[in-house]
Amino acid sequence: MTAKAEGSAVRTIKGFGDRLSEVVAERGRLCVGIDPHPRLLDAWQLPRSAEGLERFATTCVEAFGDIVAVVKPQVAFFEAYGSKGFAVLERTLADLKDAGALSIADAKRGDIGSTMAAYAEAWLSDSSSLAADALTVSPYLGFGALDPAVSLALENGRGLFVLAATSNPEGASVQKAMVSGETLAQTMVNQAAAINARQIDGGAKAGSIGVVVGATLDDAPVLSDLRGPILMPGVGAQGGTPADVDRLAGESKGLALPNISRAILSAGPDPAALRRATIEAAAPFLSES
Repeated sequence: MTAKAEGSAVRTIKGFGDRLSEVVAERGRLCVGIDPHPRLLDAWQLPRSAEGLERFATTCVEAFGDIVAVVKPQVAFFEAYGSKGFAVLERTLADLKDAGALSIADAKRGDIGSTMAAYAEAWLSDSSSLAADALTVSPYLGFGALDPAVSLALENGRGLFVLAATSNPEGASVQKAMVSGETLAQTMVNQAAAINARQIDGGAKAGSIGVVVGATLDDAPVLSDLRGPILMPGVGAQGGTPADVDRLAGESKGLALPNISRAILSAGPDPAALRRATIEAAAPFLSES
């Protein structure tokens, strides 16, 4: 937790890991994507325009924003419409907050120095209209290059999801490279775990630096010591199952977030049908407490 001075007062900020733990206990572990792919806009009979984008996003928030723990807008599909798309994303993030869901901006940002710091300000600063509860980031310019984002996320009670082991076939050539006897993907998990350990030593119940690991992988990194969140794409249409999520997460399964997008969004555009599909998908991931 971080304390900030505001005049003579001190404000205690709850970390993202602890905030996530609370909403997961109430709503379960499911993360639903808002992925307004052009083919989905067509299927929903919406125009491929900022107006269609807004109707798509608004319908999603209406359908499941108040019942799932986490919603993950895919930034690329908003960015494709330029400034109007970003305006829709800003409103979507605000609407998700009002609905009580935590948001992950799936932007996969990664750079060095002042450029990484600027990305962090855009997505993790309290003063930014694009600020999300968490941001996906790429560590493959070196984990240390993420330091500006790590620092700002922890300072503001937000989180990161660091790409570790992705399910795309091209990723294996980099992520499975061996470094000092372990895969590069495992080193990314270990470095996230080290930050989380320091947070927990400081009084947090869960760390705020998560990782992204595909639910379809057979040989994922060891995640049991992460003590933070895990974003697991690939459940549903790509073949991953609830059993895969729990098997890969091991002792960290309490904050393992299965991300389901296409399998739910294909039920649209009717909000009631989307809601039913979400409830059905969420059932295996409800809190056991």
